[in-house]
Order: sequence, then structure tokens, then C-alpha cells
Amino acid sequence: MPLPPASDRTLRAIGARRPAPGRPPTSELIRALRALAQEGTSLVAVFDARAIAGERHLLSAWAHLGRARGRGEPRLRDRGAEFALYVAGDDQLPRALGKVGVSDATEEMVVVVERPLEPAAIAERLGLAVAPEAYPRAVDEALLDRLGIDAAERAAVPASLWEGLVLERVALVDLTAPAGHGATAKH
Repeated sequence: MPLPPASDRTLRAIGARRPAPGRPPTSELIRALRALAQEGTSLVAVFDARAIAGERHLLSAWAHLGRARGRGEPRLRDRGAEFALYVAGDDQLPRALGKVGVSDATEEMVVVVERPLEPAAIAERLGLAVAPEAYPRAVDEALLDRLGIDAAERAAVPASLWEGLVLERVALVDLTAPAGHGATAKH
């Protein structure tokens, strides 16, 4: 399926990097993201660039998030955290953040925003430098490993179709029971 023209997209992303190792610290990035979330309704998220398989990956995750919320089936109160679930293709936030979240060791990131926000302005506000070389990047084995897509799954399709494995993971999040809606008893 072709992507809509960039000018028509509500969700936009750019590559960014820390100006110096560990600066700004992850704790400051999280505080700034929370402040941005309080300021308006537009989604703002930052992910490790090594875990993002391109625009289709982000747009698919965003579309699945929108459909789930449109059906009245939110998994989390925070829309940005819930977006991370879809981006990671995982239904548990700690695991999802382990896959796609940033740490003090993360150098390159992807800043994702909804209109009317501008990704470059948000990157600057977060203390990051715009880095076009960070995003988009090719889907490789390291990215798939990071998202939990193992060698057996990769072997099932040619490397040119690895992006589809990522999109499949995003879609599978919808098949798991949202928090509070599934059985929790151990058998």
C-alpha cells in the first residue's frame, strides 16, 4: 500500500541525536515529553532509531492506536505510552520500552509528532539535534532482533520483505486482550 504524500500526513517523524553522549539525560527527555503531553492533545514520542523500521512502521502503529481508541479499547491512559506498545509490537509496556525506548546510551532517536507540531522544533525543545542520517534506516537483522523477530521468522521471507514482519508484529498487538480485559488467572 502506498504511503500518503508527506504533506498530507498528520503524523511526522525525523531523525535526531544527542549533541553529546548522555546529554540530555533520559530523565530530562521523559520530563520534557510529559510536559509536552500536558500542553496539548498532539502526540509526541521519542524512540531509539535502531528500533524503527521506517514510515510504514510508525504510521501502522499510529493507525492501530487510533482504531483501538476509536473502538473505546484503550490499553493505557497515556496515549504516548500506548503508541509505544504498537511501535514495539508488544502488549506489555516494560517490554515495549525495552525494545523501542531510549536510554542514556541511545545516541540516535526518532522524534514523532502529530500536527500541528513540527518535529524539528520539538527535537530542539528536547535538546536534540536534527540528524537525517538517523531516520529512516534500512531494516536489518539487528533491528528485527531488537523487536523480537527471530532468525526463523526472518528466514521465512526474503530480506526485501522484512519490513512486513515488523508490520505484522504491530498488527498482532490488536489481537491481545487490552489491560483489564483478559483472563489473569494462572492455570
